[in-house]
Amino acid sequence: MTDTDTDVAPVLPVGPPRTPSRTGRRAWILTVLLVVFMMINFADKSVLGLAAEQIRQDLGLSASAFGLASSAFFLLFSVSGAAVGLLADRVRPKWLLLIMAVLWSVSQAPLAVGGGLAALIASRVLLGAAEGPAYPVAQQTTLSWFPNHRRNLPGALIVLGITLGVLVAAPVLTWLIDHHGWRSAVAAVALAGVVWTLLWIPFGGEGPYAAAADIEPPAEAASEDVRGTGERTGTAGREQATMPYRRILATRTWIGVTIGYFSTYWVIAFALVWLPSYLRDGLGYSSAASTRLLMLFWGLSGILVLGQAGLTGWMLRRGIASRWARGWVGGVLLLVSGVSCLVLPVVPAGALAVVLLAGAFGLSGAMGSIAATTIMELAPAHRRGGALGIMNAVVTTAGLIAPTLIGSLVDTHGVGGYQYAVLITGAVLLVGGTAAVTLINPARDARLLYV
Repeated sequence: MTDTDTDVAPVLPVGPPRTPSRTGRRAWILTVLLVVFMMINFADKSVLGLAAEQIRQDLGLSASAFGLASSAFFLLFSVSGAAVGLLADRVRPKWLLLIMAVLWSVSQAPLAVGGGLAALIASRVLLGAAEGPAYPVAQQTTLSWFPNHRRNLPGALIVLGITLGVLVAAPVLTWLIDHHGWRSAVAAVALAGVVWTLLWIPFGGEGPYAAAADIEPPAEAASEDVRGTGERTGTAGREQATMPYRRILATRTWIGVTIGYFSTYWVIAFALVWLPSYLRDGLGYSSAASTRLLMLFWGLSGILVLGQAGLTGWMLRRGIASRWARGWVGGVLLLVSGVSCLVLPVVPAGALAVVLLAGAFGLSGAMGSIAATTIMELAPAHRRGGALGIMNAVVTTAGLIAPTLIGSLVDTHGVGGYQYAVLITGAVLLVGGTAAVTLINPARDARLLYV
C-alpha cells in the first residue's frame, strides 16, 4: 500500500459554531486575503522577466544562462506542489500558507543585497519550492468556504490575483528597476510577503466545506446535495477518506484538466520570463510600450477570468452540465489562443498583431480557475488537496521546460527564435484545448468513482 492510498484521520474544527452571516463575511475576507497572496506570488515570479535586461547585463548572462536561472525556479516547484498538496489533506492549510509566505521573503532577502549567478539560482530554487503549492492550497482554502454551485466566482478571483499581481507589479517594479536597480524590486516583493504574513496570522482559516472537516455541512449544503451540486454527505462522505488517489488521477476529467491547464501554464511561463524581451527585441516595441502591452494582455486575461466565472455559474444554475459549463468553455478559449499563436508569426507588426498577441497571451488564463473548480467538483472532500496538488505538480513542469527551451531557441536563432517559440506554444495550446473539450466531464466521473 502506498502513502497515497492510506486513510486520513480527519481534523475536527474548533471554535464557536459558524452562523450563516458570520460564515459569509469571513468567507469573503479570506478570499480577499488569498487574492493578495496570489498577487504577491506572481509579483515574485515577474521580477526576473521585468528585469531581464538589467540582470543579464549586471551578471553577464547569455540568453541560455538566463533561461536556466529562470527555470531553476521550477526545479522543486512541482515536487513541493505535489508533496504539500498531499500534506494539505492532513495539516491545516492555514499553517501551510503561513510557512509558504515566510519562505518567500526569506529566500529573496539575500539576493536583494548582493550575489551573482549562484545566488540568483539558489534564491529562485528555494522560492520555487515555497511557491509550488501556493495556488492549489490557496484554491482549496478559498473554496472550502463555498458550496459547489457558488465556487466559480471565488475560484476566479484567486486566478484574478495572478493577473492583478502582474498588473500592479509591472509598473511599480519597472519603476523600481529603472530608478533603483533590480535588487530593489526583489526587496520590495520580499517585504510584501512579510506584510501579508502579519495579516494572515489573525485572519486565516478554513471554511465549513474544508477537506479536513469530517462534519455534516450546513443545512444549505445538505439541500444542495439533493440538487446535485457535488457536496456528498452521509455514508458516501465517510467513504471519501479511504478512496485511493490513483482512482481520481485515472479519471478522464483529471487527465483532461491537467493537460488543459498545462498548456495555460506554458503560456504563463512564456509571458513571465520572455514576453517582455519578445516585445522589445522580437517585435521592436520600446520598454514603455512593452509595459503597456503587458498590462493590456494581463488585464484582458483578468476580464476573461471573471467573465468565464459568470458564464459558467449562469450555465450551472440553469442545469447545464459542467462538461459544457467548464470543459467546453475552457477548451474553446485554449483553442482560440492556440490559433492566435499559430497565425501571429506570419502577420506584420501593427494593430492585427496586437490583437493576435492579446488572443495568444490573454485568453488561456481562465483555465486555471476551471481546473481548480473542476477538481473540487470531481474529488471527494478528503482527497481534494492531493488531487489539486498533484495536478499542479504536473502542470507546472511547463514552467521548467518553457523558459529553458525559449532561451535555447533565442541563442540559436536570434530574434527568430521567438517566432519558433510562439509556434510551439500554439501547438501546446491546441493539444490542451482538445483535451479539455473531449475529456472533461466531472459529474460523470464523480459518479463513476463510487461505482
